[in-house]
Amino acid sequence: MNISWWKLGTAVLIVYALVAGLMGTVPRLVVLNETIRNLYYHVGMWFSMLALWTGSLVFSIKYLSKPDLISDLKASKAASIGFYMGILGLLTGMLWAQFTWGRFWTNDPKLNGTAISLLAYLAYFVLRGSMEDPMTRARISAVYNIFAFVLMIVFIQVLPRLTDSLHPGNGGNPAFGEYDLDRQMRWVFYPAMIAWIGMGYWIWDIRCRIEKLKMAHSF
Repeated sequence: MNISWWKLGTAVLIVYALVAGLMGTVPRLVVLNETIRNLYYHVGMWFSMLALWTGSLVFSIKYLSKPDLISDLKASKAASIGFYMGILGLLTGMLWAQFTWGRFWTNDPKLNGTAISLLAYLAYFVLRGSMEDPMTRARISAVYNIFAFVLMIVFIQVLPRLTDSLHPGNGGNPAFGEYDLDRQMRWVFYPAMIAWIGMGYWIWDIRCRIEKLKMAHSF
């Protein structure tokens, strides 16, 4: 079986991130304690979500500039997998919040912005499912996808930085890397980021291949 180097590398990094993330040493910080290990998973899933949604945006723009159902397929699958990564990132964030903030959900702009962004992409899938003509679906979905991406950037990346927020790196709070991401954690953190992005891309690649085969058999 021919296995691409990046797939093998992703598999190795995923195993490394899971094992080293759970068993490696971490700084003993007030409040955070062992929960700081979630940084390897929560943030990694977040980066994977952003990478996939950025790819979805690129393919939607590509479709609008040169209509091609393959570009629409790639955009929709990237948006779908990014959505699931976002759900996992939200769930791991809620679990972290329970142990550090005392509740699963707070009135925090980052959390609220995440919920709004996920709902915006959920509407993208509902919109796609409401149209039968492939070209019409692809064109309208591409336009909406651009809107959803901009909305996500505003609610997740912009507004939390301008208002009060408990989330690290927002609302004047320092990000983890600025004060407590020590050398040992960096040896796990950066490979974990690559691993989760690679895993998201791998799933996207498989989903696209499956849908291409379905399209080929339908003609």
